[in-house]
Amino acid sequence: MLRLAIAAITLAFASNASADSQVTVEPIFHSSETIAKQPVQFPAGPIDIAASIFTIQPGASLPVHRHPYPRLGYVLSGTITVYNEETKLSQTFKPGDVIVESVAKWHSGTNPGREPLKLLVIDEAPAGAQTTEVRK
Repeated sequence: MLRLAIAAITLAFASNASADSQVTVEPIFHSSETIAKQPVQFPAGPIDIAASIFTIQPGASLPVHRHPYPRLGYVLSGTITVYNEETKLSQTFKPGDVIVESVAKWHSGTNPGREPLKLLVIDEAPAGAQTTEVRK
């Protein structure tokens, strides 16, 4: 329901914006699948929405992990390379890129650059659910 409301508001703003408007909406991304080519399916029922900013230093890596629910990332600065252990694919994302993380697939992320990576992460999961499982 929340997703539909946000989409409707964005569409209303975009369609009502005129050339002399002080409000503009610039779509930056649209997808219906994860970076592992899975269809995006959000959980039903009551949900928690959480937003975090990850700062990953140059050369640092996240541990191998997976997510049971969709997770979105937005690269604010720096670069991140995501390696999916199951598909064996490696993808690099730069500032302005949106990442629709894979679901239930083991992967890791590394900052291959020379500056800190700042990544805005948004989770939408059933209320109280764990959103990340780190491989032991």
